[in-house]
Amino acid sequence: MKKSDVKLFEIAKKLRGLQTVSTIAKTLNIKKRTAINYAWKLRKNGYLTTSYARNKIRLYRIDPLRRKKTGYSLYNLINKYSKVKISAREDYIIHSNKEPSVEEVLVRAIDTKEFRIVLASLGLFNKIKNWSRLKEFADRYKIGRQVGALYDVARKTMKVKRMDERTRKALLKSKSEKFIIKNFKSKNFNDVERKWDVFIPFNKQDLEVYEEWSI
Repeated sequence: MKKSDVKLFEIAKKLRGLQTVSTIAKTLNIKKRTAINYAWKLRKNGYLTTSYARNKIRLYRIDPLRRKKTGYSLYNLINKYSKVKISAREDYIIHSNKEPSVEEVLVRAIDTKEFRIVLASLGLFNKIKNWSRLKEFADRYKIGRQVGALYDVARKTMKVKRMDERTRKALLKSKSEKFIIKNFKSKNFNDVERKWDVFIPFNKQDLEVYEEWSI
């Protein structure tokens, strides 16, 4: 085993259990940026998996007993359905015995609150087969109005399957935070923002990547 591998294994043992960037930094007496780099290395070598707390804080479960990565990559699933492809330094694994539905993938993508991932998720709206299931997942993650607002943005940009009115009305009544991505507001989609009481994180120029697929 290489020296670097031995060191990483020792770090995994020291951090065994549930951690955040802050607790990793405190335990190892390092800066948060260094802690993020360690988290990436631990994940790459199979010691770490990621989940999210209700307050959106990223949680790391670290196990020095290396296990084969199981589940489905959210990013691979987005790339499967969307014309806009993404790549990410960190993976996001959905632990499931069967492949998650496109409805679940869309909601999870929006819930990451990461610009490129949310942008790529717009391409999934045309793959939705069950609108009521989409609402169920949106309710579970408490982002119903965010999902509805992004659907309206997608409709302005590309051909999208029609959402049934029952689901649309239910999403309008649901609870959501105003920001899809913190402090990001649109200069172009103010009508959508007013209707859904949600701030759109994109401008029209951000959506040009979809133009060639709108015909």
